[in-house]
Amino acid sequence: MIALCLDDDRPPHEPFAALAAAGLAGMDAEVRAGLARHWGPIAVAEADVLLTWDVTGRAAFAEALREPPETHRAGALEWLEGRPGYIEFSRAALELAAARVAAIHAGEFPFQADKAFDEREKATLGRAARLALRRDEPWLPELLDALVRGLAAGPTPGKTLPSQGLLFEIARATEEHPTPEAISALRAARRITRHAGAAKQLDRMFKRIEPALGNRLEVAFRLPDGRLRQAVGEHTAVISTTDGAAELTWWHGDKKLKSVPAAVRREHPEEVKRLRELAEQARQRQATLIRALEAGYTAEPAPPYRQLAGNPVTDRLIWEFEVSPGVWRAELGMNVPDAPVRLWHPARASTAQVREWRQVVQDKELRQPFKQAFREIYPITPAEEASGAHSGRFADHLLDYRRLRALFKQRAWHSDFLGSWDGGHDGDAYRVLAAGRWRVMLDHHLWDEHHALTGQVAFQRAAGAGWRTAPLTEVPALVFSEGMRDVDLFVAVASIATDPRGADREPGRLRDYWWSGSFGTLPPSAEVRRDTLARLIGRTVIADRCTVTDRFLVVRGDLRTYKIHLGSANVLMEPNDAYLCIVSGRDAHAGLFLPFEPDGLLALILSKAFLLADDTAITDPSITRQLQA
Repeated sequence: MIALCLDDDRPPHEPFAALAAAGLAGMDAEVRAGLARHWGPIAVAEADVLLTWDVTGRAAFAEALREPPETHRAGALEWLEGRPGYIEFSRAALELAAARVAAIHAGEFPFQADKAFDEREKATLGRAARLALRRDEPWLPELLDALVRGLAAGPTPGKTLPSQGLLFEIARATEEHPTPEAISALRAARRITRHAGAAKQLDRMFKRIEPALGNRLEVAFRLPDGRLRQAVGEHTAVISTTDGAAELTWWHGDKKLKSVPAAVRREHPEEVKRLRELAEQARQRQATLIRALEAGYTAEPAPPYRQLAGNPVTDRLIWEFEVSPGVWRAELGMNVPDAPVRLWHPARASTAQVREWRQVVQDKELRQPFKQAFREIYPITPAEEASGAHSGRFADHLLDYRRLRALFKQRAWHSDFLGSWDGGHDGDAYRVLAAGRWRVMLDHHLWDEHHALTGQVAFQRAAGAGWRTAPLTEVPALVFSEGMRDVDLFVAVASIATDPRGADREPGRLRDYWWSGSFGTLPPSAEVRRDTLARLIGRTVIADRCTVTDRFLVVRGDLRTYKIHLGSANVLMEPNDAYLCIVSGRDAHAGLFLPFEPDGLLALILSKAFLLADDTAITDPSITRQLQA
């Protein structure tokens, strides 16, 4: 191994292991000289740091790099932080990289497309960037901005870059340890690159990078809110976020215009394009911020919510302030200064308080950025306490696999794609909670090409560089509740029981499950929907025709009486509980405010209720044939 390092023609296969062997053999200088013949100066500088370590430290570094990146990075970075000289080296390495790129643009260093850094240097700089991003180093934003801008375009008018590889390596590092400033730097690089392939690759990576920021609570609240007011000729462009979703509007004086003014489109087309991009970025930031706020429920201590002071999103949320030791007071909006603050959660409130806050949200017609006042809670059950480390509460549900995968992505869960190859039928999906200290696991299996079967839920506690399954009784109450809430969402939305055509399935397990799931006991998500409907239905013109029961919204029509299941939105007709297939209904009453609508089922139930309450007016033959049967 040491001989390979001394070979003038061949680079060593495992150079870091060779550094460990060199320490045992007393040949540090010879091995270092051999590496310098094959590596760029930045990679050699990393080797110089390792040569100051003892043999054990060098061997541990070499062993960590043998593992797949996704298995070693978190633990390896934490270990590197404690190694002598490595934090200082990380900064120096990135500064050397930025200086080299600046020299390329100044004509002081020869430019060759994608040749600014060799493979070893790119790997070294990737480690340096990850460590600095993980530590959220204050010196990093300015340095990283200069580096990625220089990497994004060459010094010539052509489309080549100094190093696509390093640009993408920094983007991957940002995905693993995102900061708002790093994302902004990469956005700037994306705008200036002339390489179409690099731009497309960065666009793909942004779809993963920006949502990942929502799980890094210690930095996510530094995101700018995206609001902007800018004159463009005689008109004004405004990007607002007051309703929770960023919107670009155009004004002439005090008059809001329906679209981009023709004069602005004609005279300032590039500015219009830029503003539309800014509005899209503001929408993404809002989505990321909302995800971070919601993820903050499981974090202890509470995330730095005060960084959001003045952001319109805080006005539509319920906050708790510690007005005296151990005494928390709930308020709408972040209006109590100089007190510890956390988000209100119904699991920490009494039933009466939850009822009062739901009434406030309903009366104010307050569209919350995520379901808060009407949030479901999932306390541990006696059966789960006795079960040990696994919960079967949501086991044995048949789900549409494509829809389940989409929900995994939406809710920041990680999973491998299941398929009909060896070992491809079984998998575990997981989501990290509590700022990285816990994760929730869902076991699931491929039932057939289109369906998955749910298994057990477990919770794991971070243990060094790995994870350890914990007894359910040791899981913090909000971590347990929020993890189970996600699994309930998957079952409620992706279950084949919500398919109105399920009764037409061939006899067998899928149809049997459809019947039992379509009209069975309500999960917590549907119980909240029942409570909401009980509040809403009295405000409608069909109130005298409707009754909310334990599982159904019962609607009295002129031809029949109908039972709409509050979990699946499927319909049975009295007196014999015949199934009524309605693929869609009319829109709900235009003036009816819905306090939340994450899955569309509340609006669907109401639309079917309005349709069936006036059943003599139905003209759709697919429905009238069933009513007359």
